[in-house]
Amino acid sequence: MSHASAQNSRTANADEIARFSAMAEKWWDPNGVMKPLHKFNPIRLQVLRDNICAHLGRDPHQIDALKDVEIIDIGCGAGLLSEPLARMGAKMTSIDAAENNIEVAKVHAAQSGLAIDYRNCTPEMLADEGKQFDIVLNMEVIEHVDDPQFFMQACAALLKPGGLMFVATLNRTLKSLALAKFGAEYILRWLPAGTHDWRKFVKPSEMSGLLRGAGLDLVDITGVAYNPITDKWSVAPRDLDINYMVIAQKPADA
Repeated sequence: MSHASAQNSRTANADEIARFSAMAEKWWDPNGVMKPLHKFNPIRLQVLRDNICAHLGRDPHQIDALKDVEIIDIGCGAGLLSEPLARMGAKMTSIDAAENNIEVAKVHAAQSGLAIDYRNCTPEMLADEGKQFDIVLNMEVIEHVDDPQFFMQACAALLKPGGLMFVATLNRTLKSLALAKFGAEYILRWLPAGTHDWRKFVKPSEMSGLLRGAGLDLVDITGVAYNPITDKWSVAPRDLDINYMVIAQKPADA
């Protein structure tokens, strides 16, 4: 699918696409502009692996714990989540509205010897094909789209009955404004200025409404917190002030 068609979709924001396209070649530098995401990645992978395996009755410590699980990574960037999940055996389809991201992702996957189906499109485009997946990943994307409810519905359409959707995003609080927006972008310079629009951050109560509107049931919600002393992220179930992750399920009879 063309870059133009992805840009002109209902959920994609042209400014957001341009911003992340400009950073495409820097995605895989662990000490570069994506350093915060590289540090965040291990806890994301742990939450995904453990919960997918619990859902499927598998041993999360097996090297191929996700063998043949069909997963779609929406807003995949250059593949920071897609590649390690593919190494665990998952059948990955990974999409992004920024064509530059997809091109970088394809090259890196080929260099890593991984077979990942990368596509330059948005979820509503793929939903039109009628394809569905066991697991839908909606990680740090919803705060960048123009129509969150339509976007969530498009993501839900890609989920098989009984399947799980994982959503990671940022809460719209004064704490997140101070730390995730001004602190991370303007004081510590962890992220390029303008990476986030605080007004697009999603409160957990709003997230619950979006999920219900997409026909999904909320399974779990947990906070994820950064410890500046250890320089590591960890699951913090009661701390939803800034980063949090949600697990939702499509009813088996949907």
